[in-house]
Amino acid sequence: MKKYLLSSIILLFSFIHCLAEEGMLIPSLISAFESDMKAKGMKLSAKDIYDVNNSSLKDAIMHFGGGCTAELVSGTGLLLTNHHCGYSQVQSHSSLEHDYLKNGFWAKNHAEELKNPGLTASRMVRIDDVTASVFFGVNPSDNPLERENTMKKNIEQLIKDAIMGTHYVAEIKPFNYGNDYYIIVKEVFKDVRLVGTPPNSIGKFGGDTDNWVWPRHTGDFSVFRIYAGVDNKPAEFSDKNVPYTPLHFLPISFKDRKVGDFTMVYGFPGETEQHVSSAYLKFIVDKERPARILMRQKSLSVIDAAMRSSDEIRIKYSAKQASIANAYKKWIGQVDGLKQLDGVSIKIAREKEYTDMAETNETWKKSYGQSVALMNKLVSEGSEWEFKYAMGVEYLSVGPEFFKLVKGVDELIKNFEKYQENGTLDSIIKKSIDGAHGFFKNYDANVDKGIFDLLTVEYVKQVNSETVTTACGDIESLSNSIYSKSVLTNEIRFTEFLKKLNKKSISKVKKDPGYKLFNILIQDFREQVVPNYLAFDDQMTALLKNYVAGKYEMFPNAKHWSDANGTLRITYGKMEGSAPTDGMTYTEHTTLDGIIVKNNTGNADFELLPRMLELHKNKDYGDYAQDGELWVCFTGSNHTTGGNSGSPVIDENGNLMGLNFDRTWESTMSDYMFDANRCRNVVVDIRYVMWVMDKYSGAKHLVDEMVLVKE
Repeated sequence: MKKYLLSSIILLFSFIHCLAEEGMLIPSLISAFESDMKAKGMKLSAKDIYDVNNSSLKDAIMHFGGGCTAELVSGTGLLLTNHHCGYSQVQSHSSLEHDYLKNGFWAKNHAEELKNPGLTASRMVRIDDVTASVFFGVNPSDNPLERENTMKKNIEQLIKDAIMGTHYVAEIKPFNYGNDYYIIVKEVFKDVRLVGTPPNSIGKFGGDTDNWVWPRHTGDFSVFRIYAGVDNKPAEFSDKNVPYTPLHFLPISFKDRKVGDFTMVYGFPGETEQHVSSAYLKFIVDKERPARILMRQKSLSVIDAAMRSSDEIRIKYSAKQASIANAYKKWIGQVDGLKQLDGVSIKIAREKEYTDMAETNETWKKSYGQSVALMNKLVSEGSEWEFKYAMGVEYLSVGPEFFKLVKGVDELIKNFEKYQENGTLDSIIKKSIDGAHGFFKNYDANVDKGIFDLLTVEYVKQVNSETVTTACGDIESLSNSIYSKSVLTNEIRFTEFLKKLNKKSISKVKKDPGYKLFNILIQDFREQVVPNYLAFDDQMTALLKNYVAGKYEMFPNAKHWSDANGTLRITYGKMEGSAPTDGMTYTEHTTLDGIIVKNNTGNADFELLPRMLELHKNKDYGDYAQDGELWVCFTGSNHTTGGNSGSPVIDENGNLMGLNFDRTWESTMSDYMFDANRCRNVVVDIRYVMWVMDKYSGAKHLVDEMVLVKE
């Protein structure tokens, strides 16, 4: 029986039997998949999707804030993305007097649109394979340093040539662990204004209860607008800027949906790791993810309770809670999915197939025969440093917030005399005070203390370091000292420290309990953990580079695709439900009726404002319904990951069907292993988005900007 099961796994998951829905494809290579996409219902050509000489769908897709995707939907720069992608901007504009989180916000005209310093939206101009040029002049006999220097010079010249005489910027990124290199030329817009957002009762409907879960009923969208200079080129924020006129924008699909409809997601997926070894995957499932989950669970237990106790704290911590909770719940589903699928056993079966193939050819045997064994051996020898690195990130970066102020203090201390001599000290102190005010606006010392108390205990336990244990000492006493005395945990104390900055106060702050603790921990982290982790990571990357090269060479007929790395990608599939576990079947869409059913449970995550209940009671759906129902969300068999949030889901004619915003819980494993039977992306239907703008919010002027396609 076991032998039969193993054989079935190998057949199902072998390199030459990958299913069409898997993969995140580089747009410039999309012509190779055009026939398959058309067979699944697409009516576009490859050039309609990606063209550097003429406008194409590519020009409507924007990298939003560097971490999400957005799409242009009007000739005046109107931009749609997810509610959670624009959440920090909405939160920054909110206060007790203007609670946009609770009540929503809709600008009635351009003058009311809200500016967002630092927010960018980037259009990809072109993506080109420059592998040969990057490796030009590199000889096999070169030592690693010579090789690196030659490649670095080539990359610098390629970037310089690519943007010469333009306002563009460019970067060259490695793909397939450095087997390939692509140049990404882009246009970065720096004036992106908030136009509208639904209230949390729509944009975050379901909260943590529904996050990563199907059925879903979340109106996860927000609306921005790109502004440009009068020449239609990117410009710094200015009242003289005008709405951007795009090369292309997406028409809105009002056509009725049906199961099996073609779907294409066009966006910026963040990271996948499809090639990792079986030992590494076991490390992730059994050790790394569970420890990170526990750290975040402890933080959330403090934050959630505090947010329920006070509207002021709710506003302060909404964006932070959402960020921490998102990864927390994702990782739980990821581990569960990989365990249910027995991902480690599948990896072992694939590795055997790889190694067996290498044995069939002497050249392959020499080049690739030991690849798998070496990767798994490295995990056993060095993964402890990746674990300690992960714990350091969770504690020092995601944990107690007062740690974030130390960097600024260090900068002042280091350059104090220089600033005095050149006369800039007063202006820099004023800038630091202004920045501190922004920090403390969204900070509560009692909440931070609760997080510190729980996470410090866990960090000491997990990293098992003498330096960390000694530095933390009596954690309860240390905590009381930090939160009652440290300049880092109170705005008045911090501001007074900055105002009176001198050599004496600098000497004193070095003994500050919060400052002293962080510097001991970060020094240990930087000097011990980081170098060992980077050495482990570099060695693993080199092994993976060789391993992936073997895949391409030994399995040339497989559907290969490069791991996601934050660059523009395409994935295609169809609108469909799934049956992820025994006895459970998911339909492909949800409706407004389901929102009311959830609201009736009394769960706080399903609270609604009266307007929604009124519209539902009157069935006031306008032109946005299908067969008398108002669709809210649907699922597709598209391979997505973080960064695809806000990505347009495009129909067979190039029209916008909805905004990708999530995966089902069973799908989060797709960062490591894609399963076509269970992996589904979750989309808010564009017709629901339009209904919320028009009927619910009275912002029909925004709908009127767009081109609606009903056939």
